[in-house]
Amino acid sequence: MLITAVNLSYLLGATAFVIGLRQMSTPDTARKGNLLATIGMAIAILATLFLPISGADNNYIWIFGAMTIGGIIGYISAIRIEMTAMPQMVSVFNGLGGACAVVLAFTELVQIADGRIEATLAQLLILFLTLLIGAVAFTGSMLAYGKLQGLVDDRNVTLPKHNILNIAILVILLVLCVYVISNGSQPSLFWISSILVIALLYGFSFVAPIGGADMPVVISLLNAFTGLSAAAAGLIYDNNIMLVGGILVGSAGIILTIVMCKAMNRSLFNVLIGGFGENHEGKKQEGEAQLAKEITCSDLSVQLFYSNSVLVVPGYGLAVAQAQKVVKRMDNLLSANGVDVKYAIHPVAGRMPGHMNVLLAEADVPYPKLLDMEDANEAMANTDMVIVIGANDVVNPAAYDDPASPVYGMPVINVWEAKNVVVMKRSMSPGYAGIQNQLFFHHKTKMLFGDAKNTLDQLNDELKTLES
Repeated sequence: MLITAVNLSYLLGATAFVIGLRQMSTPDTARKGNLLATIGMAIAILATLFLPISGADNNYIWIFGAMTIGGIIGYISAIRIEMTAMPQMVSVFNGLGGACAVVLAFTELVQIADGRIEATLAQLLILFLTLLIGAVAFTGSMLAYGKLQGLVDDRNVTLPKHNILNIAILVILLVLCVYVISNGSQPSLFWISSILVIALLYGFSFVAPIGGADMPVVISLLNAFTGLSAAAAGLIYDNNIMLVGGILVGSAGIILTIVMCKAMNRSLFNVLIGGFGENHEGKKQEGEAQLAKEITCSDLSVQLFYSNSVLVVPGYGLAVAQAQKVVKRMDNLLSANGVDVKYAIHPVAGRMPGHMNVLLAEADVPYPKLLDMEDANEAMANTDMVIVIGANDVVNPAAYDDPASPVYGMPVINVWEAKNVVVMKRSMSPGYAGIQNQLFFHHKTKMLFGDAKNTLDQLNDELKTLES
């Protein structure tokens, strides 16, 4: 009876996961989806506490102690984390998920090595698979965090022909696993520990050569690895909810990785070996001095006030300045004057997919105002004014006309097709891909330098003056 109740609870929790994940696909229902998935997880955890396990009667103090500590850490992290640092938090939590899978698999393997439990060939295969994938997810995610946080310089963690090194380490890992599994059902602690150490090293080395602009793709891939390791752990313990949850996380991570690669018009293999994000000069406009034209808040406010249509292209700079609510106030002022204001969202704008959608949702920007890249490009020719706020690589014309550029072939928002373009930036510094943006020097473009939030505040003051 108790087992039946637990399994029914798992079914209810898994259903909540699936529905919640579906609702997270759009900003309108994302909050409800997140809440529903959280409820599903709570049901699964409570049901597991009632699962009868032989010899586990005295473990509840450890269980509730760990849950309390983890809950406090998670709660504090959630409230303190800034939107700009969300990818870093995802990296850390994802890495910890991989570490959990490593601990579970290593514990079981140690017991097998000591002869306390027996394992079949299939069980050994699952255990080593969990150990490998979890270890790669753990150290890879930690290095990804270090890169995103600016704690690690790519040049200090890579070696010449680093991708060849990665292939060599992976081959050694696979050969060792095959050797250990094929030599009996009781592997020695030495071989288990050796495989774990090499797998941890490979996770670090795997992420090391990947350029900064590709880190969101890598985080998504590592997230898929963590899901797969959790699913494998579910097989180890014959736990359906771990299996279902792991499969959902793994498949969602893989799908997201594919979507992001498609948005950048690059294969996953190219991402992993391409070094995208390293410094590239690209070409300069022949016969033209690289001079950018500036505009003042006063002049821009007049142009905006008398425009028929305005398209805002948000980027990471908007998130850094936390200017989303100020943008919404500008939207309100212009809309009250009959200006049609929309927002163009590139699939990989910011540091992770959906970053800009969540940011604008925080400011209560209606979802119908958000245009995806294809719709925005169709509307561009009839747009009076485009305001680019902090975006860089996703509006770079080098994607079309510079074969030497690392962003060449990447689908971008064609802001230069609008009648007028204003780019808000702190400076002329390059974007995440490390390349200069020729849009800054386009004949339709004018630059408005300064902190996005402060600049938009001044712009709103000018608009209020015109309104009165």
